[in-house]
Amino acid sequence: MKLFLPALAILFAATLWGAIGIFVKGLAEAGFSSMEIVTVRVVASSAILLLIGMLKNRNLLKIKIKDIYLFVGTGILSIVFFNWCYFTSMNMLSISTAVILLYTAPVFVMVLSVLFLHEKFTVRKIVLLFCTLAGCFLVTGALESGLKQGNPAGYLVGLGSGLGYALYSIFGKAALDKYQTFTITAYTFFVASLFLLPITKIWIKAPLFIDTGIILNVLGLSLLSTVLAYLLYTWGLQAMDSSRAAVLATVEPLTAMIIGFAIFGEKLSPLQLTGAGFILLAVALYNRRNRFTEEKGTESILDG
Repeated sequence: MKLFLPALAILFAATLWGAIGIFVKGLAEAGFSSMEIVTVRVVASSAILLLIGMLKNRNLLKIKIKDIYLFVGTGILSIVFFNWCYFTSMNMLSISTAVILLYTAPVFVMVLSVLFLHEKFTVRKIVLLFCTLAGCFLVTGALESGLKQGNPAGYLVGLGSGLGYALYSIFGKAALDKYQTFTITAYTFFVASLFLLPITKIWIKAPLFIDTGIILNVLGLSLLSTVLAYLLYTWGLQAMDSSRAAVLATVEPLTAMIIGFAIFGEKLSPLQLTGAGFILLAVALYNRRNRFTEEKGTESILDG
């Protein structure tokens, strides 16, 4: 039971990330570019987190200067880099191909965790990573449309999105040794904001923010799909290794698929439903306890 709530927190965080398309589409229709939406997301989230910290517990906003590299890792190398790669690969390749490349993240997490966090490389992890990657591949519908030819550099950039996505788990895990969940999340978006503001000059579009619809989309994007999602994910990360958290988080594309069907009228093919089944199977298997190893107090090679 000790992993139930952390696993549930990560699953809920992934669900909120999967719902991000609702708010992104609303802002895009209002005239915001991809990177401007990223900037709105991190700046609004940073403001909310810093306000909460100042009102609730200012000690949570105290960090050591020597640890700023951790938040450069989560904020710039992960959040900013991953979003830039993701949106750029979408423009250079098909959207389905970009999504597939993004969800190479669990593989990057597994490899980086073994190299830098000294986590175990088990048979079970390999099997479950295969299930999640296969599921994500099918959910995108790429098997039906095919990997169409595109700019070769786009594939490299797309892989960069998977690497950037994975780096949050790696730097976040390291930061948890020194700081609480709230502190990590707040400084992740604060550092990302400082980096993006002078690049996008988002203040030029300030007149647009008087529109009620835009305000609601910004709040949904920042408060629900960012602040709450990252707090839940980082909290859940404390109780399990990075590889397991990354696998659980891959319910995000499943959520996006369901929302696309229910809200935007997108069709679900049999292959996409099969992919959804793969993802759910991986989540179920990863959370299934081995009764024998629990009783003996040992860990099997098949356990994460």
